[in-house]
Amino acid sequence: MEDGRSGVPRPPRRVPAGAGTLTQLEAPTRSSGAQPPPRGPWIFGRILAGLLVLIVIVAGGAGAGWYVRAQSLRIDTAAVLTSAGPAVVRVLATTCAGTGEASGVVIDNGRVLTAASAVDQPKSIIVVAQDGRIRRANLLATSADGVAVLQSIGFNESPLRLPAADPERKAERALVGYTAAGKQVVNAVGSEADPEPLSQFMNAAKLGGPVVGKSGELVGLVTGDTVQASTIVPLSKLRGYVAQAPSGVTVGTLGDCPESRGPQSPIAPVLQVANTPLAREAQRVLTNYLTLQNQHEFGKVRAYYSPRFAGALTEAQDRDKHLTSYFFNPRLTDLAPDGSSARMAYNVLYAPTATGAGGQNCTRLDTTFYLVRSRGQLVIDRTVKASEPVACDT
Repeated sequence: MEDGRSGVPRPPRRVPAGAGTLTQLEAPTRSSGAQPPPRGPWIFGRILAGLLVLIVIVAGGAGAGWYVRAQSLRIDTAAVLTSAGPAVVRVLATTCAGTGEASGVVIDNGRVLTAASAVDQPKSIIVVAQDGRIRRANLLATSADGVAVLQSIGFNESPLRLPAADPERKAERALVGYTAAGKQVVNAVGSEADPEPLSQFMNAAKLGGPVVGKSGELVGLVTGDTVQASTIVPLSKLRGYVAQAPSGVTVGTLGDCPESRGPQSPIAPVLQVANTPLAREAQRVLTNYLTLQNQHEFGKVRAYYSPRFAGALTEAQDRDKHLTSYFFNPRLTDLAPDGSSARMAYNVLYAPTATGAGGQNCTRLDTTFYLVRSRGQLVIDRTVKASEPVACDT
């Protein structure tokens, strides 16, 4: 052939069966080889997450537990006053050396714990219940740390119990006692571990008051020769003082002085009449009379007597009549429109050995005080019995 190729034609190239056409050709792909297995869960992460959840649960539980415990240690003073109040009494006495005034608590069979400083060498003792009932009491024993054990007569109030186990040191406590005016009050005193200073709410009338736990149980007693020296005698010591075979106490000593005194603070009659200027003037006269009689200032009290009354009652006679007397709980019950008379009901505590006592130690009096003006002020001109005297415990 002219082009120099062989004249014999070549057979066509064979195409394998199933080969695609040119238009179906694709770019070759590189073999990826064996695929790795799927990755399992992250074990450490799961452990960490679980730990965090556990921490949250534990912290929450601890917080809730702390809150519950804190609540269990707190005290509701109003609830304590309601539950313990009926067993808390006022103690009044005429003594040779004591203050004659304290709070106290009934524990069992009419026995009362109070502050020994109030009943030091007593001539006469009474206890006054929350509702005003009055009962005679005798001194049984005293302790070196200032606790006195009394035995009341005919007094069967619901007592406060001494718990068998000591309270938790962080449990809050409350003091129940009386003011000088005879009002029952309650004060939070903190816990044994974190106590409140007693000086911020104490007065002489609260000495002998019980320290009470949340459930109304007796856990301590406030004692002291003075308000400034007041302290809480713990439950562990009180148990010995009131045991069937008492320990740590000695038999109480009665007073043998010829002249004994009760509390020395001023005492004013409660107005049960209209609160007018005239009523307040009569109240002032009777306040001075009662206070000076209680303080045995028999010379000074004569400034509130008219010349006629002072002439009829000498200072010596006044003293002899009131050597062991203490007047309390006065109430001005009636007043004449012109102020010429004032009727007063009041109680008087005295030694059972006093002249005319007849073995009694407390009498309710109801007296009309006739008043006149002298040197521009009301004074006592004479007194008349308005009704018959009766024993305080009737």
